[in-house]
Amino acid sequence: MRTLWTIAKREYNQYFNSPIAYVVMFMIMLVLGIIFAIVVRSSMQSALQSQMYGGSMSAPDNSPITGNIVFLLVFSIPALTMRLVSDEMRMGTMELLLTAPVRDWELVVGKWLGAFLFILTIVALTLVYPLILNGLVENGLDQSKLLASYIGVMLVAAALLGLGVGISSMFTNQIAAFFLTMGVFIFLWWLIGFPAGLVQGNSSIFEYLDMKAHFYDTFNTGRIMLADIIYYVSLTVLGLFVGTSAVEMRRWR
Repeated sequence: MRTLWTIAKREYNQYFNSPIAYVVMFMIMLVLGIIFAIVVRSSMQSALQSQMYGGSMSAPDNSPITGNIVFLLVFSIPALTMRLVSDEMRMGTMELLLTAPVRDWELVVGKWLGAFLFILTIVALTLVYPLILNGLVENGLDQSKLLASYIGVMLVAAALLGLGVGISSMFTNQIAAFFLTMGVFIFLWWLIGFPAGLVQGNSSIFEYLDMKAHFYDTFNTGRIMLADIIYYVSLTVLGLFVGTSAVEMRRWR
């Protein structure tokens, strides 16, 4: 476990030495800031209308914030994972790691954990928006819904990072890893759900594989379902298994 944490810490610190990480962090916070401003303006207009007609203002909703966090992660994470393992092979340091007393799964999981901790840092920064939103009205946000939404965000991030690390382990070229990762994300997030509306009869398999539905239909509405947790954990484990298998194959070449 000490080796795993050493690799995770190394990867986490390395993100702050990379301009790509700062660009990703800046873009996510900038876009969320714009969305937050729109939500605040909408809440203020709703409050004014409520005062004019003697009604009560409804509590502000955090779902536009958390909903757009995962949307931005779909496009951001490929840039963060493309170099995790492929860069080691490109620079020739993979051979050193393979001869070191490091298990294959420790290498892959350690790199995933470092990336996950970095994403958690960004997610923690985004909490400033719900906290401000919570103070706009007396009733505040629905705390249980906010908690469920952020649990969903972390599960989505874990699954995307797992898949990204797995794909990165298969390539020596970062650009190839980036585009394949992006293609897989787009397929799982948007394309795989299309047949559910076209297939007559039993289309439950397509509905279950639709990655975005597991977040927007449950977590982002304040519900935590075991099936959704299993879905995201399964994708995470699948990605890490693929990554470990790819590294193991390179060891025996």
